Amino acid sequence: MSPHQGPSPVPAPEIWGQAAAPGAHAYHASKGALIMMSKNAAITYASDGIRVNSIQPGFIDTPLTQAQDPAINANIIGRLTPMKRAGTPLEVANGCLFLACDESSFMTGAELVIDGGYLAQ
Repeated sequence: MSPHQGPSPVPAPEIWGQAAAPGAHAYHASKGALIMMSKNAAITYASDGIRVNSIQPGFIDTPLTQAQDPAINANIIGRLTPMKRAGTPLEVANGCLFLACDESSFMTGAELVIDGGYLAQ
C-alpha cells in the first residue's frame, strides 16, 4: 500500500446480489444490500483515501461444494456457466489482491464479478 493511501476493504457479496433463484429471497436481498453498502462506503470514505470495492464470486470449487454430489455439481455448472467449470479459490483471491493493491488505486465502488460468465448471460 502506498503511504498516501488508506485501507481497501473488499467485501464479497457473491453473484446472488444480482441474480435470483426461487425460494431464496431473503438471502438474495442480503447480498444486494451488501453491494449497496459497499458502494455507499466507497463514496463516503473516498475523501479519506479509503477505497471500497466488492467481489462477486460465482460457482467456486471449495470443500463445501466438493462435499455435494459431483455429478449434480458438474451438471449445474455445465449448464449455467459459459466457461463450463467452477472457479478456484486462487482466482477469487487474485481478484481480491488486485482490488486491494495499488494497481487499482483509481477504483472505488466497483464490483468485480468472478463467475465464469454467469451474470453476462
